[in-house]
This record gives sequence, structure tokens and C-alpha cells, in this order.
Amino acid sequence: MGTSVQVTPLSGAYGEGPLCYLLAVDGFRFLLDCGWTDHCDPSLLQPLARVAPTIDAVLLSHPDIMHLGALPYAMKHLGLSAPVYATEPVFRLGLLTMYDYFLSRWQVADFDLFTLDDIDAAFQNVVRLKYSQNHLLNADKGEGIVIAPHVSGHLLGGTVWKITKDGEDVVYAVDFNHRKERHLNGTALGSFVRPAVLITDAYNALNNQVYKRQQDQDFIDSMVKVLASGGSVLLPVDTAGRVLELLLIMEQYWAQRHLVYPIYFLTNVSTSTVDYVKSFLEWMSDSISKSFEHTRDNAFLLRYVSLIINKEELEKLGDAPKVVLASMASLEVGFSHDIFVEMANEAKNLVLFTEKGQFGTLARMLQVDPPPKAVKVTMGKRIPLVGDELKAYEEEQERIKKEELLKASLSKDEELKASHGSNAKASDPMVVDASSSRKSSNAGSHVGGNVDILIDGFVPSTTSFAPMFPFFENTADWDDFGEVINPDDYMMKQDEMDNNMMLGAGDGMDGKLDEGSARLLLDSAPSKVISNEMTVQVKCSLAYMDFEGRSDGRSVKSVIAHVAPLKLVLVHGSAEATEHLKMHCAKNSDLHVYAPQIEETIDVTSDLCAYKVQLSEKLMSNVISKKLGEHEIAWVDAEVGKVDEKLNLLPPSSTPSAHKSVLVGDLKLADFKQFLANKGLQVEFAGGALRCGEYITVRKIGDSNQKGSTGSQQIVIEGPLCEDYYKIRELLYSQFFLL
Repeated sequence: MGTSVQVTPLSGAYGEGPLCYLLAVDGFRFLLDCGWTDHCDPSLLQPLARVAPTIDAVLLSHPDIMHLGALPYAMKHLGLSAPVYATEPVFRLGLLTMYDYFLSRWQVADFDLFTLDDIDAAFQNVVRLKYSQNHLLNADKGEGIVIAPHVSGHLLGGTVWKITKDGEDVVYAVDFNHRKERHLNGTALGSFVRPAVLITDAYNALNNQVYKRQQDQDFIDSMVKVLASGGSVLLPVDTAGRVLELLLIMEQYWAQRHLVYPIYFLTNVSTSTVDYVKSFLEWMSDSISKSFEHTRDNAFLLRYVSLIINKEELEKLGDAPKVVLASMASLEVGFSHDIFVEMANEAKNLVLFTEKGQFGTLARMLQVDPPPKAVKVTMGKRIPLVGDELKAYEEEQERIKKEELLKASLSKDEELKASHGSNAKASDPMVVDASSSRKSSNAGSHVGGNVDILIDGFVPSTTSFAPMFPFFENTADWDDFGEVINPDDYMMKQDEMDNNMMLGAGDGMDGKLDEGSARLLLDSAPSKVISNEMTVQVKCSLAYMDFEGRSDGRSVKSVIAHVAPLKLVLVHGSAEATEHLKMHCAKNSDLHVYAPQIEETIDVTSDLCAYKVQLSEKLMSNVISKKLGEHEIAWVDAEVGKVDEKLNLLPPSSTPSAHKSVLVGDLKLADFKQFLANKGLQVEFAGGALRCGEYITVRKIGDSNQKGSTGSQQIVIEGPLCEDYYKIRELLYSQFFLL
């Protein structure tokens, strides 16, 4: 039997809810993402609550609320304590996203589901990996499991996770994008070879994308039209995700068209976000990396976008035309919520959505049922306490503080009584019997009632030891040069540095939080929230353009067919989209397709049988290995036998027959064309084949879509037997490794 694999959706199945899935690989339980919605409804996390304490590892794929928003709450309230794995950008930008979300909530409501300290504590457990880095899990149940992050192409640092056990791959690939963008390369999913299980989403299965360049121009044109007529544009965006691509698009077109309308990027952590993004160039597209190498020009040195963390700058402009990118994308809370209320009643303004709103949010409601209409919103504001309210608050805090001190004192007394019994008092010279001191006091009553206070604790002991202060002798080792020191005691380990960076609210950002953000994060002045409901007449224009950065339905189907997994698990998509993709894959391929409901466990264990065998020393002593790149390969003739109840490969009992020659390698015709050209031969591509000279043709035949051992391609040389034929054949053989 192959590696045991079970998948259980905890959220985000047959719907567009937050992503959270349980994956068990031979008993080792992974939590794939830990998402939440902007509503922060704890009832959505009930399935997670039932399994959180049993989780062995958490894999995060993207730095947004829908993928990691519930992590602090799960760590604090649900018993989740497993190590978390993510790329560096997902760690940093995810932390900023949670800061921004908390502050957006805290400024308008008494938010108590988690605090900034809880966010820091949750992200302390993150182990950061690089793309394509194989990380071997060393837990008992995780022995032999290797995890590796790969490019997803959706958000900066976004990850396709590959989990490998005994040669079988389980791939978790949600929200991937095959198209290269300004700041991101396309996904690496297409490079995987026939995994045992592919877990992917059906979110975009029914959508088809338009031509990207035309979409970008329409995006700019729609904003310029409003700005030219005296209106302003609001783009509700995420904190540190797709907004990065929008910033680069606007920077490019503002420069090309010489536009002068101001652009503002407004979140609680906007400056810190861009500062970190500037340092993540190696995680971005090849074009950005090469540009920086040649010109030292950082793509995120923004020239037309102003970074602000409050609305004061906007208020200075008044009704002047401007573009504002503000969080949150859902319009439920945050700066985008407040600005929408201010702009909604002006027909000249535009609210431009670049992603589909979360279900049940104001953004989704406006997208489904566009204006003119009236919507009810709640406006909240946090103000400092003054006067009698401040006095009452301080008195209450003082009362609470005294109660805590009293409890701590009583608890300490109880501990002392428990640790010092009657036997301890007789043997410990520091313990003085209070009764004896009181007897002495009564005996010397002429001194007065205060004598007990004067001599309590200093009465001569009845034992042979007198009370004395603790003394610890220095037992350090010495040599000819003085005291022997351990250099490790004076070095700060990486773990300690990371922990120090995370201490205190906001300190986890390595000192890159701007002054205003730090003030917000560290503000502990007594305050209260005042709120009121109001009806907003929505007269402004609304528009939606898809800049979500996901592969469309046609591309998803093509990628799945190319990867050709043995078993396919579909999650995260509407019921209609999920059923559509499920039927398409079942009809057009021989895949085993599964689409589980929430809390439905499916067994996707491989049907293949896998065995572990050891190479015996006797066999390996006669093997001659040859180096191929970073590896060594050899042909082995052996027999399987048991040694100490373990399967071993042993030398054959009889002389094996000679094997046919094997050519090892994967030749690309484009590389072979360049090789022949360097040898002075005339070569060109014609009809998908390589034309060499006048008579010889080299082509590949076979099904290139088939992967693994079930499919192969052959290289064929066509032409008359002549000098060129033998010369090209010899050069072709030189590109392979002969066994």
C-alpha cells in the first residue's frame, strides 16, 4: 500500500469561504492555511476548533486574511500550537496584514477576539523557507516527510506546497496564476511531474480573462475619465497583496501619460508595507530582478504614489480629484469604509473594485446589486476618555490592580506555607519560628507592645546555625589566562534575535514600522468607541475589473491536464464552479476527481504499492557510479532478499545477461540547435523539428503531455546514411549519459 493520505475541508468547500483544510499524511496532520473573513465570526471556526490541538504543522500559502486571518485566534483560543511554515514575504506581509486588520477593527469597535500581542505570539512560531527549499520534518510522526514551497504567482511570496513521502507527492495549489505579471513570475505548478494527489481550487473555473494589456488600459481610462470630470476614485484594496500590482500599473501609466492627479495608498501600515516590499526583489519577477541588477532601480521606489497612514492628507485636498487605494477590500471596516461613506453621495465619484468581495460584505452587496440605492452603515470612532469617565476608569483600574496584587500575595503565601513544613523549619537556619519570637516578646513585656516588631526574625536560633543571607560560591574554571569563558554565552542566536524582534506590539517588524504606525500600535491611552447607524444614498458610479491574479477557467483546466495527477481534490469555489470543473476533469481525463464537503474526510491514498529496500554493502562494493551533474548514477543488477527481517538488494545469484545501453538525459531541441551551431553546422527549426544541413532532420516524437513512467518521448534522426548523419548522431549521443 502507498502513502496514506486523507483530506478534510474545515472551511472553503463548495463555497467561497476562507481556506482551511486538514491533510493527514501517514498520520501526520497538516493544517493547510488558516483563513477567516473580515466579519471574524468564531462560528466559522468550529470545525477547526475540533481538530486544532491535534495539528502537527501549519502550512501558509498567501499573506491575506482569507489564508491566515484566523491564526492568532486559533493559537489563543483553540489550542493550536503546531509550528507554522511559510515563505519570508508571507511571514512579513502577513504580520502587517494582521496589524492593519486589528487596528481597523479596534478603531471602531471594542475588538477582543485577539490583540497585537496575540498576533506577535502567533507569528513567533513561523519557520521561514525559500522557494524550492526542501525541508525535512524531524518530528516522530513526520519522519521521512519533506515539504517544499514553490511559486504560486498570485501574491508576493505566495506558495504552492509540495509534500513528499516515500517518493509520492501531494501538491497543495490554490489561487495560482500561470501568467507572468509586473512584479511576479508565473506559477511553478506546471513543472511538477504526475503527483499522487493535487489539491486545487475551483474559484475561477467559470471565468475567462480578457487580454491583459487591454484590461490595464481600460482600468486607467476609467479612472482618468472620472478624474478629468472633477471626481475622485476609491479603490478598496487589501493591505499587502494584489495592491502591489495595482501600484506598479498606476506608476507606469502615470509616467507614460504624464498625469498629475495625486494617488494615495492609505492603510495603517502603508509605509512599512512598501519598505518591506523593496527588500523582497529576489521573490519578484525576473524583469524586476534584472532591472535592479543593471540599473539599481527599485521598482517600488514610488514616484507618483504617496504613502499615508491617516486621512489628514486627504482632508487637506478637499474635493480635489484624487485616487485613493485604501484597505479593507470588503468595505466592512478600515479607511475604505469611511471614504466610501464620504464619496458615495456624489455622482461624479467612482468606486472601482478590483476583486470580488467576500460573501456577506458591503463590497459584495454593491457588486451584486449596483446603485442607485440606499445602504445602512455603522460609523464608529474611538475617542479618549475625559472628565468623570476618565476618573471612573482610573479608579476601576486601580481597584483591579489592588485585587491582582492581593491575589498574588495570597498565592505567594500559600506557596511558602506549602514549601516550608515543620521539618524544614527545624533544619533551615533562615526559617524562624514566629511563635518563639512572640514568646520572647511576652517575656520582655516591659519594653512595650512594639517589641515584637523590633526583634521578630532576629531571635537567636535554638539550632547550631544562625540566620544568614544566601551565599553562592563562584565555581568557574580558571586557566593561565584567567576565567574560562564560553563564547556561545555572548552570542545571540538567530532564534533569540527573531524573538526579540517580536517582543511587544509592533516590534516584530524589525524596526521598519513608521512613526505613525508605531504610535497607533503602542497607544494605550484610555478610550472608548462611539458609533451610530446611518443611511447612505449611493449615487456614485461603481465598477468591477478583475485584477485578482488567478488563472482563469480555461487555464486551470489546461494546467490540471498538463500536471496529470493520479487523484484530484477540488476545494474553494462556488457549488456551480466546483461541479463544473469536477465534471470537466472526469469527462476529459482518467483522473479520480473528489470534491468533499466541509468536515467530510476523503481517502486519496495511492493505489500503488511502495516498499523500502536497503542496498547491501556487498552489492554496493561492486557498483561503479558515474557523476551526472550533482548526482551519481549507476546500473545495478540485484535480487531482493530479507536480512534481519528487512528487504535488501543483494548481488545476483547468477551472472545476469548484458543489458541494453541506456541514454540518460532530457535534451531540448533549442539547446541542441545552439550546440550544433557552435560546432559550425547550419541548423534551423522547421515544422517543430530541427533541420540540420540539407538532408538531416532531428525531431521528438511521442506524447509530451504524458508524465512519469507511463509516457515518454523519443528523439529520431531522419535522413540518408551519409557523413552528416553519423556526425550529427555522434553529437546527439554526446548530449546524453550512457549506462
